[in-house]
Amino acid sequence: MKNAPPVTDRRRVLATRLLGVWLGLVVVAAPSQSATDATYTEVYYPSGGLRIQAYVYKPDGNAPFPVVVYNHGSRVGRERVSVPYPYIGEMLTRAGYVVLVTERRGYGKSDGSVWRSEPDHQAQLVPRLEEETEDVLAALDFLRTLPFADTTRIGIMGWSFGGIVTMFAVSRSTAFEVAVDQAGGALTWDGNAQVRSALMAAADNATTPMLLLVAQNDRTTASVTTLADIFQQRGVPHRLVIYQPFTPPRGGTATAPGHRVFSDEGTGVWERDVLEFLGRYLGATSKGAPGGGPDPAKSQH
Repeated sequence: MKNAPPVTDRRRVLATRLLGVWLGLVVVAAPSQSATDATYTEVYYPSGGLRIQAYVYKPDGNAPFPVVVYNHGSRVGRERVSVPYPYIGEMLTRAGYVVLVTERRGYGKSDGSVWRSEPDHQAQLVPRLEEETEDVLAALDFLRTLPFADTTRIGIMGWSFGGIVTMFAVSRSTAFEVAVDQAGGALTWDGNAQVRSALMAAADNATTPMLLLVAQNDRTTASVTTLADIFQQRGVPHRLVIYQPFTPPRGGTATAPGHRVFSDEGTGVWERDVLEFLGRYLGATSKGAPGGGPDPAKSQH
């Protein structure tokens, strides 16, 4: 493993002027999604015939730094709102990572139709997520153009639909050194046999070390525990963490409140686990992670 890059201890994460000038892009302030100060650079890259919007966060300095690609969830009713996930950007840049947050097809300003607007969209969920995986894999070529990104050390991480895309990506590419699946498929596992089959097939093919996370009061824990069993049988390095029931601080009437633990409302629950696992395989130091104290999770290694 390469030596870990220096870690920034600053709360404000600034995209360098070099990136903006070299790529002809602009640096924009992150919308107020959480109490962070993170800033990002908005970029676009090609995926097949589509133009995909994304956000680049980087630590201070010129590195090169290891990279984490973040895959968002479905954002029901807000698909066309651009959401840069600054809480993810700040958390990971503070720990020494370049972060690429992609707006897959049909989200934000990216080309492509919104999934729920398509005929028989539920039956087409797996093919659609496979297409969105293409958008994520296409980002690898874009990352290789960034002088501050060490593309020999790339991790991938995703929540909900983004967790499914993460699983699909590591089953189709060996470019990723480590992966984090945050409740991928938890909302669809029980009602969609195609999702179950596709995720199990992905686990049968993947060799990337995997951190699998879910809360006890998500709709189900089986979408990650089943994959952990497959990895165990195949000898793939992994860690399974099942968190205690989570109550979203902002309230709401979600039928699966535990699913929201992976939003900005629950970072204190899982940040330490994510940074430790990423650091194990990518070499960055998890500075800025929560300190000691009781582990809020039940975990299986």
